[in-house]
Amino acid sequence: MDRQQVTINSRKYDLSIRRSWKCDLIERSNALLVFVGEFDEDIAHPGLGEIKRGTISYEYYWLDRWYNVFRFHEPDGAFRNYYCNMNMPPKFENGVLDYVDLDIDILVWKDAVYEVVDRQDFEENALKYNYPGSIREKVEETLLNLIGQIERRNFPFDRMYFETSGSVKPPAVAGGLNGATGAVHS
Repeated sequence: MDRQQVTINSRKYDLSIRRSWKCDLIERSNALLVFVGEFDEDIAHPGLGEIKRGTISYEYYWLDRWYNVFRFHEPDGAFRNYYCNMNMPPKFENGVLDYVDLDIDILVWKDAVYEVVDRQDFEENALKYNYPGSIREKVEETLLNLIGQIERRNFPFDRMYFETSGSVKPPAVAGGLNGATGAVHS
């Protein structure tokens, strides 16, 4: 597949844009879209610390799932961490991927330790935007499902990133999804 530059919009529940960035679509398999982007400046993030300019982000979005997963690699190629967002299923049209971010995130570190963050933001925005009970329930269900996938090291939480040190050539660049034809585990 040839790379296609796209815009990704992370939206609030009222559909206003929270963040927007450009990256390249590098793989599409049924409902799974894989993108790659590069940080063009240093970023100070409250949960992730300093993200250096040149950090590579592999981004996994499923058009039928309530989460997405970012896999970060340092500028030298070394695995940094995963960052998972709870969100409404995205829409992809005309080179734009839009999703509604539902606040709760999971950070997964090199040692496979994970941390659920931004629950307070979820509670505040649930009140502010009047999230329906069905959305609140779906987020909690999805959170438990995703934690299970992390613990089992299901795709895209590949063991190789937790068990290796130094640089790793990411599977999305090195010929597909590491042979994972069943990559869309539930």
